[in-house]
Amino acid sequence: MHRFLQSSITRLVTTRTYLLHSFVVPSYRYFSLFAAEGDVDDGGDAPQAWKSVEGLRRCSANHVPLSPITFLERAAKVYRDRTSLVYGCRNFTWNQTHQRCLKLASALSQIGISRGDVVSTLAPNVPAMYELHFAVPMAGAVLCTLNSRLDSAMVSVLLAHSEAKILFVDQGLLEIARGALDLLAKTNTKPPILVLISEGDDDPSPTSIVPYEYESFLETGQIEFEIKRPKSEWDPISVNYTSGTTSRPKGVVYSHRGAYLNTIATLFLHGMQSMPIYLWTVPMFHCNGWCLTWGVAAQGGTNICMKNVSPSKIFENIALHNVTHMGGAPTVLNMIVNSSVREQKPISHKVVICTGGSPPPPQILLKMEELGFSVTHLYGLTETYGPGTFCVLKPEWESLPPEEQSKLKARQGMQHLGLQDVDILDPVTMEKVPADGKTMGEVMFRGNTVMSGYFKDSKATEEAFKGGWFHSGDLAVKHPDGYIEVKDRLKDIIISGGENISTIQVETVLYSHPAVLEAAVVARPDNHWGQTPCAFVKLKEGFNIDSQELILFCRGHLPHYMAPKTVIFEELPRTSTGKIQKYILREKAKALGSLS
Repeated sequence: MHRFLQSSITRLVTTRTYLLHSFVVPSYRYFSLFAAEGDVDDGGDAPQAWKSVEGLRRCSANHVPLSPITFLERAAKVYRDRTSLVYGCRNFTWNQTHQRCLKLASALSQIGISRGDVVSTLAPNVPAMYELHFAVPMAGAVLCTLNSRLDSAMVSVLLAHSEAKILFVDQGLLEIARGALDLLAKTNTKPPILVLISEGDDDPSPTSIVPYEYESFLETGQIEFEIKRPKSEWDPISVNYTSGTTSRPKGVVYSHRGAYLNTIATLFLHGMQSMPIYLWTVPMFHCNGWCLTWGVAAQGGTNICMKNVSPSKIFENIALHNVTHMGGAPTVLNMIVNSSVREQKPISHKVVICTGGSPPPPQILLKMEELGFSVTHLYGLTETYGPGTFCVLKPEWESLPPEEQSKLKARQGMQHLGLQDVDILDPVTMEKVPADGKTMGEVMFRGNTVMSGYFKDSKATEEAFKGGWFHSGDLAVKHPDGYIEVKDRLKDIIISGGENISTIQVETVLYSHPAVLEAAVVARPDNHWGQTPCAFVKLKEGFNIDSQELILFCRGHLPHYMAPKTVIFEELPRTSTGKIQKYILREKAKALGSLS
């Protein structure tokens, strides 16, 4: 096992080192190479045995490239006058949303956006962000939703790498966008055209820097616009940049086919029936909102948009709009369960909330259930269009104690309907690990909802798909019932005295202490043991404990070698998507030196 870990870590470090040196690539119009006019979708490179069968024919009557665009077209017919979107005092019907998206796609085409061009966004969960998820692919273009929490330097890098022709920017983020354009000018990179998403009744006047305002720009389009549908299911629909916790982000390319299939699979695992009411707490910029930007349209639901997320706003919207579904990373769940009584409102019905992004502590799941939420646990990566696995709840679990149920629900489960397989393999031998709940391997994916590849990075794509599987970089075990359970990232595992320590397991114990609000565990170098666990902890308001108390608490719930030897109390650094930046904490632990 030690050889496997060292080999895997070396492989990951080598890959990331390459990425840092290969990110800057000469500028070409890459996406325009996909499905030129007149090309026909050949269904991939598999032999077409059906052609030899007399009487069979593929034509426009029985074959159309799959695309989420059709979800909106159907919603405009089936749910025409039902509310599609609510944002403060504004609301729209599905017919209106369809017409607005047609006009927006037309407006994009009128200013020169053509098939394969990249259109970027820098905005929170506002109506324009939702409409662009349909309008951009309707114009034949590729959507690139930039993380709204990035700084100007990173935005400029991603705009240059994606070769974005237009940037739709929210009014509150305009200075970030301007800073990014200034940086592009210094490198003689052609900047994208800015379109301002404003919220006031008075549209701001165009300027040389911001020539268009969103609503005015949309009104220049035509409802009669002819949609530029994908020529092939493999045509890109979006490029999503990873959060970049350890290096510069990679551009993950989604296809129309993958987005269509993952949308349907995600609807199933959300248990989302016709006409749901979905509260947008998942950023739409993150994996295209786990593909539910398209999914809510497929079911004729109502999108409740929020620009800023807080516990009070979550409870207010649930009560006001009778919300049925929502989603969020464990940080959102943690925020909800630790909110004050003043912020909370009674929930009169069960609200289904799907969580993913990092393994949720069982204690958080239990508290969410007590507040009236029904928690569903998902697992996936940007490279799997967001959700890839689903912890299906079994009826027999209901007879178990609540604590035991929460532990079972915290597992990552099995693949959803869009994937062929998810398994735990040794990345060196590519052999499956035994389903004993103990032997660790790497989580690997295979199926139709795995990314097309990394934009402009063939070497990284080949490395990720080595052996015919997508390598996630996550360590996990497989239980006898077939459910997988993520134990750690390959780079996060601690090896102390030859023993492997799962940081997630230690963090789960820390979260069970009543004074702990947030916790992260990393390796601290040690001259005797090699590494020892070092815990970074943020306490709940009003609590005051020392490091020794927490260490003793962990020793009472873990084998002694797994308990932290060091505890540091401070705010935890996070990525713009809410994930704890462990690489920063690892550097801090490294600077402490050896404890022995």
